[in-house]
Amino acid sequence: MSLKNRIAEAVKDAMRARDRERLGALRLVQSEIKQFEVDERREPDDAAILVILNRMLKQRRDSIEQYRRGQREDLAAREEAEVAVIREFLPEPLAPDAVTAMLEQAIAETGAAGPADMGRVMAILKPRLLGRADMGDVSRQVRARLQATAGG
Repeated sequence: MSLKNRIAEAVKDAMRARDRERLGALRLVQSEIKQFEVDERREPDDAAILVILNRMLKQRRDSIEQYRRGQREDLAAREEAEVAVIREFLPEPLAPDAVTAMLEQAIAETGAAGPADMGRVMAILKPRLLGRADMGDVSRQVRARLQATAGG
């Protein structure tokens, strides 16, 4: 079953269960998917939906951080509930050592020798890690590794 269909089924289940918070989060996901369809004028495949879900997760993480700084724990809790719903549709996250192994493999594949090669390494890693690792963290790791390679 496609990701879009799984989300639609989850909406129906939330409606039957009268779970307002979950239903609200799922409708936000559907809204983002619909916006993609309007903007791109095409049906999103699972990879496009993963990109959408990852963007939504990043937005919520940023919001949670802002709300906590502003001491708005009630709003941060609502965002965390949305994060939990969004995560249900993402693949299992990879362990840090698995991410490191894939990072090393990508560096070897590209023959990257310094920070200037970061784009090539990330181009290989992004499709492999999409939805399975925080790409911001991966980017920082790649940069650090390439700087160490260039420096030593």
